[in-house]
Amino acid sequence: MPARASKKTDAKVRRIAAGTRRSGRPRAATAASRIYSDLRAELVSLQRRPGEAVSEAQIALSYGVSRTPVREAILKLSDEGLLEIYPQSGIFVSRIPVAALPEAIIIRKALEETTARLAAERATSSQILALQSILERQREASAAGDSDTFHQADEMFHAAVADVAGYPGIWKYIQQVKVHVDRYRRLTLPQRGRIAKVIVEHEAVLTAIEAHDSEGARRAMEIHLENLLENISATQHINPEYFDERP
Repeated sequence: MPARASKKTDAKVRRIAAGTRRSGRPRAATAASRIYSDLRAELVSLQRRPGEAVSEAQIALSYGVSRTPVREAILKLSDEGLLEIYPQSGIFVSRIPVAALPEAIIIRKALEETTARLAAERATSSQILALQSILERQREASAAGDSDTFHQADEMFHAAVADVAGYPGIWKYIQQVKVHVDRYRRLTLPQRGRIAKVIVEHEAVLTAIEAHDSEGARRAMEIHLENLLENISATQHINPEYFDERP
């Protein structure tokens, strides 16, 4: 191969390599994934309030990227119902769809009753210790008044139960179903006595798992998640501006 052609080939390879990480994913795709993940966390945690405008240009500037990966992330979040795009008006954080909450909670409840039952049948001593450790983290977060850490530990507890059951993929599916439920749940945590009640309910689930009481674990999880259904109206009444329907 002529030297000039070889240099051109080398230069092309370097350009391709510069735009690709070791995983083989283009930098633009990686940026879009990071922006999507960060923005989704902000939306689910209610750091970005329903009805708030979202600036594509501002996000691009803060990440030091073009608008292309930002637009990709925004479109994906729009598909999940977390953002609303109005061509003539802009991009806005969606309000929590009240009508969608009961179905999502019922799906989650059915799946988690199963994982709790199976976890009670299959839990090893080390797995029970891991669940105890997560629950202790929730107690510490409660004592510190740290609702963010409490919520993270709450997610870890439910994910761990699915893992102990032998079906971690069930939790991944639940995460897709419960995106609006998570936003709603964030509004329940500041309510008087709610965090303490969640801890008591988790303790009941764990006690049944420790005793290898499969029906007891299933029932404890059922009671725990039924409370989400019962609290929708009260939470909507307290925070009407977060929801797409008024009480």
